[in-house]
Amino acid sequence: MKLGILINTDRHAADVIGLTKAAVSKGHEVIIFMMDAGNKFLLEPSVMGLSALRGVSMSFCDHSAHTLGISKEGVPEKVVCGSQFNNAVMNHDADRVIVL
Repeated sequence: MKLGILINTDRHAADVIGLTKAAVSKGHEVIIFMMDAGNKFLLEPSVMGLSALRGVSMSFCDHSAHTLGISKEGVPEKVVCGSQFNNAVMNHDADRVIVL
């Protein structure tokens, strides 16, 4: 199963981490897309560390990051700087999507 997690707020970091780790521990794939205030997690090492887990792919909306003045410096290389296209792909590819 592929689980999509759309993060559009800067709350619920513990939930994102817990859901992601629980899903990959059961052999599921997780696709994470961050936009709007969710891009503040680009500055949160515990959330960015999820990108190193096997079965996790992460991307974020470059426009939202730019609008919020969030630097992309230090973002793990595996995290894709993208657009709403990445959000659409996640919604297409995921079996279920959770919005936080």
